Amino acid sequence: MATNTQEQQAQAGRHQEVGHKSLLQTDDLYQYILETSVYPREPEPMKELRELTAKHPWNLMTTSADEGQFLNILLKLINAKNTMEIGVYTGYSLLATALALPHDGKILAMDINRENYELGLPVIQKAGVAHKIEFKEGPAMPVLDELLQDEKNHGSYDFIFVDADKDNYLNYHKRLIELVKVGGLIGYDNTLWNGSVVAPADAPLRKYVRYYRDFVMELNKALAVDPRIEICMLPVGDGITLCRRLK
Repeated sequence: MATNTQEQQAQAGRHQEVGHKSLLQTDDLYQYILETSVYPREPEPMKELRELTAKHPWNLMTTSADEGQFLNILLKLINAKNTMEIGVYTGYSLLATALALPHDGKILAMDINRENYELGLPVIQKAGVAHKIEFKEGPAMPVLDELLQDEKNHGSYDFIFVDADKDNYLNYHKRLIELVKVGGLIGYDNTLWNGSVVAPADAPLRKYVRYYRDFVMELNKALAVDPRIEICMLPVGDGITLCRRLK
């Protein structure tokens, strides 16, 4: 049986900072992944945008480098061409997507803050992929409802990535399941929500983490029983759940 001292030492090796982009047990292990697999292969524009975003006061909102690498190779594997992103921030995941798509690929990108998007836009333009992006500033819900009014948009998206307001994830899902094609993927980010999904009720959590936790857990329960999809929850970044539309 582990002693109290051993348990304390084990806990000390875990990430203590709420919002850390890795759920791995130690910083050293996460750093090993970054230095061995991610950084050596990270495209120069993504590195530039990552370093630019690191200076922003809200940098915890960005997609982690390992998740960016995952999204990039995933999109290539499924031969995605028409995609959507809800929640852009400075555009790190958006750039990972744009670099993976063919020259005539398209991304409908939505965010309530154009200023953050324009912070990363010069890097995206320099990478030669800005022509693939249609950016819309404002809430995504009205845009989705408008898309659904036209039958030609139903089942037209190969991949949709959601990293936005967690209290609307289920509302997004009700609409996105009609827009993604059969066999296409929806990726919901932050589905392990800083590990708080398994935290005790009285755990000391930051206010925003505690507020959104219930919404994330509600989404996870709903996705688990949705017969229209098959799912895979991965501990990449802050947790990403992939949903493949079946019907």
